Amino acid sequence: MKQDPHWPSRRGVLRAGSLALAGLPFLTSNRAMAKTAEKPLFSAMGVAANLARAAFLKAAGAQFLTENTGNFLVPDKGDEVFAKNLEKLAASPLPVMACNGFIRPANLRCVGKEANHDEVLAWAESAFRRLALAKGKFIVFGSSGARALRDGWPKDKADVQFVALLKRMGPLAEKHGVTVAVEQLQASECNYINHIGEAAKLIREAGHPHVRVLADLYHMMKGGDTPADLKAAMDVVVHIEIAEKEGRTVPGVNGDDFRPFFRVLREANYRGAINIEGKGTDAQMAPAFATIAKQSAEV
Repeated sequence: MKQDPHWPSRRGVLRAGSLALAGLPFLTSNRAMAKTAEKPLFSAMGVAANLARAAFLKAAGAQFLTENTGNFLVPDKGDEVFAKNLEKLAASPLPVMACNGFIRPANLRCVGKEANHDEVLAWAESAFRRLALAKGKFIVFGSSGARALRDGWPKDKADVQFVALLKRMGPLAEKHGVTVAVEQLQASECNYINHIGEAAKLIREAGHPHVRVLADLYHMMKGGDTPADLKAAMDVVVHIEIAEKEGRTVPGVNGDDFRPFFRVLREANYRGAINIEGKGTDAQMAPAFATIAKQSAEV
């Protein structure tokens, strides 16, 4: 039977099929990479700022705010004072997802011979209750003054005290549907819990799902923590904060490369938010959010 000259030969079909099959892994890989890049790493991007700046920051790219516990939740003041802040929040174009500056009163101590956990927890429960009313999620537990080691108090004793406090704090946070995010702080700001590995160890010992770690990339870089250290802590990381290493500037000012850290988050299937806590002019805010979006899409 004479073959139609316009119909490909069997050899040609096999050759074309082989080429197509050979190209499939490459095409599949490219498609997978494109799909990953299209999916944002972070569920939301926010910034530490007060409600008065919400409209501007939303226009710059913010999706939430991190407010100050003492100023916004006012745990030491009556409900009528907090009610005014709730009214401001209701008129805000951005929600408050988190509050930092957790324990500020000088008389509240988490560790040391002056540790007074009952008083700390009374303050904490007021903050948790009001954060829930504001529909927030996280209390950022940095609070260098309340947890600093004084008068040669040994770290091992502080660890026991801090874990005991977190074990009591967890159920209170759970009752109000919020999570305490313990933040590691560089040594120049606090002499206790300076590395993410230290924070992770204490949180694992506390063993409560509503007490977790906030990975602050600025403090990590200042303290010498690496992406490998972040990876080792990812089982207890719930929230991320970010600023550049020198000058604590917002992303994009000095050109810091956060991709190695973002890659760890991507590989760990992180689905949480990221919060900018850094110094920047109004003109630098939109580029800061764009820098985070660009670098996180590239991992």
